[in-house]
Formats: sequence, structure tokens, C-alpha cells
Amino acid sequence: MGDYKAFLTIPRKEAGYRAVHDRIQDFGEVEQTLNEGDRRLQASRCMDCGVPFCNWACPLGNRPPEWNDAVYKGDFELAYRLLNSTNDFPEFTGRVCPALCEKACVLNLTLHEPTTNRENEAAITEIAYRENYVHPVSPERNGRKVAVIGAGPSGLAAANQLNRRGYTVTVFEKNEKAGGLLRFGIPNFKLNKTVIDRRIALMEQEGITFRYGEEVAPDALPKGFDAYVIATGTPTARDLPVPGRELKGVYFALELLAQQNRVLYGAEVDAAHRVTCKGKDVLVIGGGDTGSDCIGTAHRQGCKSVMQIEIMPKPPVGPDDPANPWPNWPRTLKTSSSHEEGCVRRWNINTLRFVGEKGKLTGVEIQPIDWKPNPEGGRPLMVPAGEPELVKADIVLLAMGFLKPQLPEVGENVFFAGDVQSGASLVVRAMASGHAAAAAVDAYFKKPKKK
Repeated sequence: MGDYKAFLTIPRKEAGYRAVHDRIQDFGEVEQTLNEGDRRLQASRCMDCGVPFCNWACPLGNRPPEWNDAVYKGDFELAYRLLNSTNDFPEFTGRVCPALCEKACVLNLTLHEPTTNRENEAAITEIAYRENYVHPVSPERNGRKVAVIGAGPSGLAAANQLNRRGYTVTVFEKNEKAGGLLRFGIPNFKLNKTVIDRRIALMEQEGITFRYGEEVAPDALPKGFDAYVIATGTPTARDLPVPGRELKGVYFALELLAQQNRVLYGAEVDAAHRVTCKGKDVLVIGGGDTGSDCIGTAHRQGCKSVMQIEIMPKPPVGPDDPANPWPNWPRTLKTSSSHEEGCVRRWNINTLRFVGEKGKLTGVEIQPIDWKPNPEGGRPLMVPAGEPELVKADIVLLAMGFLKPQLPEVGENVFFAGDVQSGASLVVRAMASGHAAAAAVDAYFKKPKKK
């Protein structure tokens, strides 16, 4: 640790976002970056804590004290080597991770000013690419072939880890490009897709084969492989089967987000199938990150207004959450860059029905509710807390999460990774699951065979 007093004299400084009036005009990344001098100062705030809770909190086991010290000293090549030793794709997590490490940072627990680990992570990686510190590796092959089904973050991490161990890896992806929700769910204003393309090109140089447009079922795995990793995610979105669901104008969130991302890289969508918020009153049902992404996309498409409703109560305003003290995750109110662009937010709201004319959505009937303890235990009971009201809406986006798939019976040489195994979760947890699957494949081949 270079400056053991920096945390006392240097306040946390974030790069911040582009101005609202500027960023809603395009789909460029909203987050800015600090200059190299300020970035090194921010890295200097990282202390030698003795017990680095950041390392413990990160699903990948990242070691921020080590690479922050290298950044402070100006050795970005070393910083990238240390970072990449635990994190396959720091350019992804540096943009979209909620930074579990920062919530566990000692400076957060004491001052509510954690080290800027996530931003540092992104900066380290971009400098590494710029300065040509990122090179393809050529591992010695061990003669084993592994098929990875799904090119989302867990599948990509599993493929990368297996390739580095010497396995010949083929990735099967049902879509036309790799990335999974990184590409088709997360908007470009949070993660520019050229960042994904750059990493996929590197993985191909290292010997990984990608086969696109091939959907593989768990009970019909391709022949010719010694092992398989199934990383197909959670493709089924949670629906809202209330009266009027069939009306034109009610969509799943990914129908909007995936289509918009495809349009941005040149895919053609005819007018009859185009999902657009231009000139419309938009209602987003669901208060999570996907709902937030819909809000930002709606603004960039030129919407008239946006409202977001959530059936659960409004979280407490941070930074502390008395109901979930550390080391639990603080369930505090999150205001994203998309919320800052303009949005009416309401909590404890239930959706009763969709209303329309001539088959087209015109409004949504909603009702305020409360939650009361269930005398029999378990999930609290929802009770009305106000009269129903009609909200004008030309388009509704359902952003209520995804259903966990049922895992099929498979052979001993078939392994699961990511959301298909755990249910919908974070990108960083999916990547960690990919690591675990790769390690399980490796252990499978190394264990003594029964005679």
C-alpha cells in the first residue's frame, strides 16, 4: 500500500454521467471516466485492511487492494494482470456490476465513501486495451473437447476458463451474436456492444469456436464432445395474466430492449413488428434494473411520458438499511441514470387490468395496496389501500423478472452454469458460476475412473 493515509485526505470522487439533455439524444454510454491522475488518487484511497471484506464479498474473489495499489503506483499493466487473474471480463463488470465489493468496503461501512472499485476496474481494462497489454494466449491442448451451450456471461466465463486449461471449446448460441443478456438485455447506454465484440474476437484468437443460430436442447446435445456445460439462462419472463393482456401495446421488457439493441447494430425490423415508445405514454411494471433500462430506452426513443410502478413497498432512502444491516445487502432506494432522466415512480401498486379500444391498449387500471403479516406465516398478504384508478398508457413494458427453468436429468459429463442453475441473478454471479462449472468439468476428467 503506497499511501496509508490517503483515505483520510482524499474524498471519494466519481466520474459521473453525461448531462441529461445530451445523453438522451443517443445510445452512447452515459458514464464518463476520470483522468488518469484522478483515477490514481482514487485508487490510493484503498487501504490495507487486514481482512479485505471486498475480496470476500465479490463472487469472483477479486482482490481490489492489490490492483488498486498497482494503479496508485501507475503500473496499469500489473493492475490488469492482477484483475484479470480472477475476473475474465472486467470490461463487463466494470460497467454493469452493482459493486458488491464497494458495499463491503471498510470505507463504506465507516464513512459511506467506499473505494471506486467498479470504475477503477473499467479504467484499468480500457487502459490495458489501449496500451496493448491484452494479448491472446495459446494454451497447450489436452485432447478433450467441451461444448458450452449458451454464450451469456456464465457460458463465456466457463468457455474461457476451460480454454485456458487446455480444453478445445465450442460455444453454441441460439442468437446471432454472443453475449446473452449482456448483448440483448442491457442497453448500449450502459454497455456498448463493441466492448463485447472486442472480447469475443480475443477469445476466438485463443482458439474458442463460436457457432451461432444453433439452439441446443439439453436432451439433444451435439455429438463428438467429452463434456458439456449448459448455460442457457432464464429465457422465460414472468408474465402478468390479468384481463386485457392480449391487447396490442403490452410487451415483455426484452421485446423492447433486445429489438432496440439489434436495431442499433443494423438489423432491420419492419414497422408492423417494431416496438417503439416514440410519442407514447409509457408504463413500466417492475421496479428493478430491467425496468430502469426500459425507462432509459423509452426516453431515447422519444416517449411522451414514463411511469414506473412496483408492487413492493418503497425501500428506505440510504445509505443504511436498518432491516438489513451489514453483511446483508442494503435494500435501499436505487436511483439510476435512467430515473434521473425523468420518471414518475410509485410503490405498493397492483395492476388490475389492461384497458383498450379496438384491440389497442389505452390505459391500465391500478390500485394502491398494503402488505400485512400472514397469520399462518410465509408471504405477507396483499390488501387494498385505496380506490382503483385508470392510468393512461399507450405501451406497457413488463419487467417483473424471469422464471427459473426446471433442470432436466442429464449424464455425469453434463454440468450447469449461471441463471439456468440459480435463477436470474447478477452478471458477476453468473461468471462465478461459469468458473465453478469449468472447475467441475476439469475435476471430472481428473478423478480416478471406476473399474
